[in-house]
Amino acid sequence: MTEIVPREAEALLSWPGLLAAFETGHRLPLSDIKDMFLYRGQDTILNRGAWIDGLGSLVKVATVFPGNAARGKPTIHGAVTLFDDVTGDLTAIVDFHLVTKWKTAGDSLLSASRLARKDATEFLLVGAGAVARSMVEAYSALFPDARFTVWSRSRASAEAMGLPVADDLEAAVRRAHVICSATMATEPLIRGDWLQPGQHLDLIGAYKPGMREVDDRAMQRARIFVDSRATTLHHIGELMEPLASGAITEGDVVADFYDDPALYSRRSAEEITIAKNGGGAHLDLMTATYIAGCWRARRG
Repeated sequence: MTEIVPREAEALLSWPGLLAAFETGHRLPLSDIKDMFLYRGQDTILNRGAWIDGLGSLVKVATVFPGNAARGKPTIHGAVTLFDDVTGDLTAIVDFHLVTKWKTAGDSLLSASRLARKDATEFLLVGAGAVARSMVEAYSALFPDARFTVWSRSRASAEAMGLPVADDLEAAVRRAHVICSATMATEPLIRGDWLQPGQHLDLIGAYKPGMREVDDRAMQRARIFVDSRATTLHHIGELMEPLASGAITEGDVVADFYDDPALYSRRSAEEITIAKNGGGAHLDLMTATYIAGCWRARRG
């Protein structure tokens, strides 16, 4: 069994390497995934598992204790365990935060690599948390001329990123080539009437019913893509609500990562594209397996 040192492991990783691991993983059989939640007031335990035949299996456990903020402690703790596909042996323990960072950013980076215009330079980050910081690193790996602007409800948090700060969200959206939204919004922040031809939107923040970052008009104007239909269409408000209202249909979701990459692609320089990042446990498994492989290969 391998126990991976997070800081040393991260130095071995690359965003193109992770995207290659995602491409390989999505050519394997469809994963079996399950999530379990336990609650005690505001505290949560999330236990998620994934099994991909030919790759292996994973259990990822997280505790979310919002009250820790007042104690000066992190609100999220967790662990990721990898198991051998043939024998079921425990093969590696991987840092929870390392897996989550690379999985979440890599998921949207894969979408942007296929859907954003290759000449995109103006990137808008909506939200100024840890995910936004990861996306700066990830986008920069594929778009070396990327220039970043950040908008946040809290100007202080935006300024803390050390990037140009937008005060007017509508104006910032209209100027951007790529818009990455990673917020905890429960009502749409981004309006479809603001969108311009050729833009790409990576939507990361909404992860459960009752959460949305864009309105129905945005979904109607864009070609819609998801990382996995199974973990997004009937699980996340971003899609559940416009599907329920009839604003869009399931047929409006063009492709997910299990489809032919030629289908998951931009058709023209003028179209608007939206990619919804659902971040299912199968992506945790692909990411953790990539990290473990880089760790084992570090000595040649």
